[in-house]
Amino acid sequence: MTPTLLTATSLFIIAYIAAPPIDIDGTCEPVYGSLLYGNNIIFGALAPTSAAIAATVTFFIYPIGQGSFSDGVAGVFGGSLFSAMHGSLVTSSLIRETIENESGNAGYKFGQEEETYNIIAAHDYLGRLIFQYASFNNSCSLHFFLVAWPVVVDSQGHVIDTWADIINRAKLSMEVMHERNAHNSL
Repeated sequence: MTPTLLTATSLFIIAYIAAPPIDIDGTCEPVYGSLLYGNNIIFGALAPTSAAIAATVTFFIYPIGQGSFSDGVAGVFGGSLFSAMHGSLVTSSLIRETIENESGNAGYKFGQEEETYNIIAAHDYLGRLIFQYASFNNSCSLHFFLVAWPVVVDSQGHVIDTWADIINRAKLSMEVMHERNAHNSL
C-alpha cells in the first residue's frame, strides 16, 4: 500500500501545481485548475482532491466489504467512482461572472446566491463522453442518485445490507465491547 500512497501523493502534488487546462464542454474555452495557470490555492486543491479521496476511501474501506471481498470492492469502488466523477465535473466547470480584465479563475464571492458551477455543461460533457443518457438533467436528480446508490432492495422490497450497514455494525460492536460482560458481538 505504501507504493500506491506515494504514487498518489506525488501525482496529487504535480496536478495541484501544473495540471493542464481542460476543455470541459467542447467550446474551445479551457478551464484552468492548477497554480501555474493562475488559479488560487483553494480551487487548485479541489480538482485533484476528489479523486484522491475516492482512491483512499476505496483502499481503506473495501476489506470490510458487503459479504465477500469482491462484492466489497465493487460496492465501495462504485460509490467512490460516482463521487469522484461528480466532484471532478463540478470542480472542472466552476464559473463566475467576471469583469472584462479579470480572470475567470478569480473565485467567487462568499455567500453568493447563484450557482458556482455549470452542471449543464459538466453533465453534457459526461453524456457525450459515455453515452447520452449517462448524464443528469439537474443537480437534484444527480444528488438523489448519489444518495440512493448504496441502498439495495430486492424484488419484495426487503433492504439488503450494504457496506455502510457492515461499517455501522462494526461500530456498534466496538461500542458493545466496552461493556463489562461483552464477549463476542459479531
